[in-house]
Amino acid sequence: MLAPDRLSSTFQALADPTRRAILARLSQGEASVTELAAPFSMSMPAISKHLKVLERASLISRGKEAQWRPCKLEAAPLEAASDWVEQYRAMWEARFDRLDAYLKEVQEKEVKPTTRKRNAKGKR
Repeated sequence: MLAPDRLSSTFQALADPTRRAILARLSQGEASVTELAAPFSMSMPAISKHLKVLERASLISRGKEAQWRPCKLEAAPLEAASDWVEQYRAMWEARFDRLDAYLKEVQEKEVKPTTRKRNAKGKR
């Protein structure tokens, strides 16, 4: 089996709401495993598994300061994911702009015949 590419690892890690919440917390600054686990009603081994997934995806790093092993957000993989999504956002915006123009055109065609019929009835 082939090793997953970095982008796939990033999206796989982001697929879980607990991991996204951990990343959101780390966006405010470094935190210990205990601090990261506090808002969740799950065991420390479960939190550790989530952290390992984030670490394998290079979304976090773990330091070592005496007994404290702070977790830190690593932004580079998120930036790469954002760049990838951005390509598709631009494409979809262009498609939505074309759809919007088409719908306006269709609405104008529908309004004009109705207006003519009302004016014709009103003149009789």
